[in-house]
Amino acid sequence: MHSPEASTAATPTQIHLALANLADEVVGTLARLFAYVGTLALFAILGLAALAQLPSLRDDAPALKPGWSVADRSHPAFAISRLDSSEKTASYTILRHPEGGRRDVMRWTGEADRPVAELDIYREGGEFDVTRPATADLAVQMGLDAAAPLEQAGLIDTKFGPVALFRPTGTAQACLGYLKRSEEPALQISGFSCQGDTLPAQRAAIACTLNRLTLLTSGNEPKLAELFARAELKRRGCAPQGAPDWLLGAANAQLRGAL
Repeated sequence: MHSPEASTAATPTQIHLALANLADEVVGTLARLFAYVGTLALFAILGLAALAQLPSLRDDAPALKPGWSVADRSHPAFAISRLDSSEKTASYTILRHPEGGRRDVMRWTGEADRPVAELDIYREGGEFDVTRPATADLAVQMGLDAAAPLEQAGLIDTKFGPVALFRPTGTAQACLGYLKRSEEPALQISGFSCQGDTLPAQRAAIACTLNRLTLLTSGNEPKLAELFARAELKRRGCAPQGAPDWLLGAANAQLRGAL
């Protein structure tokens, strides 16, 4: 007779099978673990890529409007000639709209990257809304609500002709907005400036900026090239801040026709 111990003892074959099963389970567990970690890594990469496609929310970037997107591959079409080599280079952002509009936005910042001036050259496309007040977009540029009321603050004489000035109604904000429209070509020049301690100095700073605005390339827009060529014939150097020959009195700021 066989002893109980002999009947219950595991054979070498059974031991090998048990070890093989254990190895298979370990390998399967590790494979599932690596697959899980790989999936998490893939989701993390996709998430970072999606975040990279979002528009910048920094204060030094112009606010994007519905339908507008940053055109990273487009080249600047305008420039501001420097008065001296110490001037800080402005940030330059190009926005495009699917219906043909293009905005070239230059922005200057001061201490703590606080915006002190902005210049927006808007070439209108099919998206342009003739019923929307131009001052609504100007208020947004100045960091205000689109419905914020603006009052006229006089005119300045530039190489593009008279340019209307605006300031927030009933506030002590030190910045001045400006707006100039052209029908042919369909163009709008607008922006704001907080430069200067007095109102005449602020006006002179805006006039100086516009007189230094130059065209780098007109693309396939001959009327744009013609506009700047005519303006260059009227170009003047920057006068001392507050010089009276730069300004048209605020009392005579009755605006007629296109700005």
